[in-house]
Amino acid sequence: MHKVLFFLNELSDRDVDWLIEAGEKRAIPSGTVLIQEGKPVDTLYIMLDGTLVVSIAAMGVRELARLYSGEVVGEMSFVDDCPPSATVKTMENSLVLSISREHLAQKLNDDESFASRFYKALAILLSHRLRGTVKQLGYGQEDASEDSKSNGQASPLSPKNDVAIAETRFDHLLKRLEVTL
Repeated sequence: MHKVLFFLNELSDRDVDWLIEAGEKRAIPSGTVLIQEGKPVDTLYIMLDGTLVVSIAAMGVRELARLYSGEVVGEMSFVDDCPPSATVKTMENSLVLSISREHLAQKLNDDESFASRFYKALAILLSHRLRGTVKQLGYGQEDASEDSKSNGQASPLSPKNDVAIAETRFDHLLKRLEVTL
C-alpha cells in the first residue's frame, strides 16, 4: 500500500474525489493482461485489491515484480506517451480503478492546480521506484546509511509529510468504491 501513499500524499481530497468519479471500478479476472509490453496504453490503473505480476519479453517469462493493493500502473506511458516497457498481468482476481487517458488528460489541461499536484505525485512515485530498482541492482549499497541521513530531509512517507492523511485518502477511496479488503 505504500506506493499509493506516495501518490495520494500529494493530492487533495477533491483530487481523490475526482479520480473516484472519473474512474471506473473494474473486476479483472486472474491471468488478464492489463498492460502489454510495446502496445499503447490508454488507461491509468490504481490497484484496489489483488496481485499483479510484471515481466518483460527480454527476460522470458521471469517475474520481475509483484504489485499489490495501492500500486499505480500505466503511469510511465501516461507521462511519456511511449509504449510500455513491461507487461502487467493479474495473478489472481483483482480489482482496479481505471481512469482513461483521454479523461485524465482533459482534467490536467483544464485544472492547472490538479495538474501540478498530479505530476508532482507521479514524479515522487517514479523516483521511489527508480531508487528501489537501483537498490535491487545493488548500486550504492555502501552509501545507503549516509543517504538516509543527508540534509535531514524527510522521506516522502515520513510523519512530517502526513502519512496519516494519505492513508485516510486511500481508505476514503476504497469506501467510496465500496471495496472491502
